[in-house]
Amino acid sequence: MTAPLSSTKTRDALRISARVSAELLLVLTMAAVALWLLGRMWSVVWPLVVGLLLTTLTWPMARLLRRRGWPPALAASVVTVLFLLVSAGVVALIAVPVASQSGQLTDGVVEGIQRLREWAAGPPLNIGDAQINKAFDTAVARAQEGLGSMVGAVVTGVSTVVNGLVTTVLALFLMFFFLKDGPRFLPWLSRQLPGRLSADVPTVFERGWNTLGSFVRSQAAVGLLDAVLIGLGLWILGVPLVLPLAVLTFVSAFVPIIGALFAGFVAVLIALVSNGLTDALIVLAIIVVVQQLEGNVFQPMIQSRGLGLHAAVVLLAVTLGGSLAGIVGSLLAVPVAALIAVVWNYVREQLIDPPQDPDGSDEPDSAAPVPS
Repeated sequence: MTAPLSSTKTRDALRISARVSAELLLVLTMAAVALWLLGRMWSVVWPLVVGLLLTTLTWPMARLLRRRGWPPALAASVVTVLFLLVSAGVVALIAVPVASQSGQLTDGVVEGIQRLREWAAGPPLNIGDAQINKAFDTAVARAQEGLGSMVGAVVTGVSTVVNGLVTTVLALFLMFFFLKDGPRFLPWLSRQLPGRLSADVPTVFERGWNTLGSFVRSQAAVGLLDAVLIGLGLWILGVPLVLPLAVLTFVSAFVPIIGALFAGFVAVLIALVSNGLTDALIVLAIIVVVQQLEGNVFQPMIQSRGLGLHAAVVLLAVTLGGSLAGIVGSLLAVPVAALIAVVWNYVREQLIDPPQDPDGSDEPDSAAPVPS
């Protein structure tokens, strides 16, 4: 005979479940309010984010100059001017040709998808299901929309250009001030906060900055290597649109996992349309080899400290970010997830009980040597 349930334990379980549900609901409400406020202040937050990302790229040079005795303002000015010169050179040499060939790139992807559809409809697959055809049509539409927005968003209208210029100018000014006064921010923040927060918040900020800088610089270096190697392979095979495909590979490197798949898929489609099936398979082999080198050689050498995120977490973060904010969300999803992991790990460290001595005391041994 089954033993009856304990009414006391049942009430306790329901009470605990209700309390946890209420606390979880409160946390989700606060998160929703924070996201709403973030959306309302996006015109200010977006230049701030771009400025921080640019600062992570340029800070090593500014730090080198400061260590050599340069005044902070002079070091920040020199680095900012050099960054502007390099950016102008990139725009002149790469961005303009890429923009001029963006229509050909989009048309090539669409034609490649149509060829895959025709191949799937013929032998040996003989797929004629309406849902499959609808899926191909959707893929064509998304390819047209996605590639067009990525390479042509800057020239779609006057308002977009103006907003882009305002964001760029604000981000450059913020980068200059971050380079100049950044090291004084944490001591100032520590003086403004009361009690334990004066130590906890600056520590979390410092860890988050180190994580963000490691991610941006390592992804930029790895993306550059991928773009050079894959672009070289495409050039040897005579595949057209080598420069736009190399730029797409570099940009996609900032969206882990999904970005590499997307850039490789586009490169294979262009090779299929222009050079045929054999060269498309060779391009696929080149991309697979480069991706294996990236995962097993490049990233362990370049990225000294990992983000501490599992591949499944990265994939889910990119998917969620893309669904919430499109391309911008995909680009920012992994850094945001890494910063959340930094906060969580620090909170977890503070919640762990200190190790106790055999006598039951959690105080350190006064006779132990103090490190110098």
